Amino acid sequence: MANDVSVNRAVREEVDSDFSVQDAIARDYANVSALARMLVPKVSRRMKVRAKDVNEVGVASALKRLHGAYSAAAPSVAEVIGGSIVNVRTHVSKLSVEKTKRTLQTVSSLLGAHHEDFIQVSESLSSITLIFDQRLHKRVRRALAGGEILEEGEECAAITVQSPRGIINTPGCISAFYDQLSRKNVNVEDTVSCYTDTIMVVSMKDAGRAFEALTELIGEEQRKFAGESG
Repeated sequence: MANDVSVNRAVREEVDSDFSVQDAIARDYANVSALARMLVPKVSRRMKVRAKDVNEVGVASALKRLHGAYSAAAPSVAEVIGGSIVNVRTHVSKLSVEKTKRTLQTVSSLLGAHHEDFIQVSESLSSITLIFDQRLHKRVRRALAGGEILEEGEECAAITVQSPRGIINTPGCISAFYDQLSRKNVNVEDTVSCYTDTIMVVSMKDAGRAFEALTELIGEEQRKFAGESG
């Protein structure tokens, strides 16, 4: 059987590597029993033993010992979040198309022709996704009609979080934004990261809730800093 010292160390290492679990522990909304069941396979791999040799109760006890060990956000993450600003752009469309030489050229032309409009582009190995003002939808779709349309959507909102430059080198910031929206039951349909801006596309019906959730997160960190400085 795995000894308690090894279990405690493995649980701590596993939690240290997962910001969402840290946040759940810090905010005291984690179901310890369910979390222990989820962590048993991961803890067993860290300990190089079989999962059945890891005591679930022992993992739960190790998790309870971590109460108070984590803040809702690490100081470096909290500083970035507290210095961020949220903006909402409503009536946004998104369109994903197969990535080919022709569609790449078309997207390049669209960006050139509409450089003053809101158009964001993300590119993967096989597809290109555009997020843009809904009033441009017909024009963009017509330009890309020769390619295979993979996904298309209207009546979306783009939530843009403008953060300090520190977000570039600080792990955990973007996941904090996503986790906050997830806790508020807001689905992120698409996302683009551009320098210090994080753009999250949600449905129009979720736009207000998403804005409030992110504003709440940023305000919470700002109040902490104000309290510390006071």
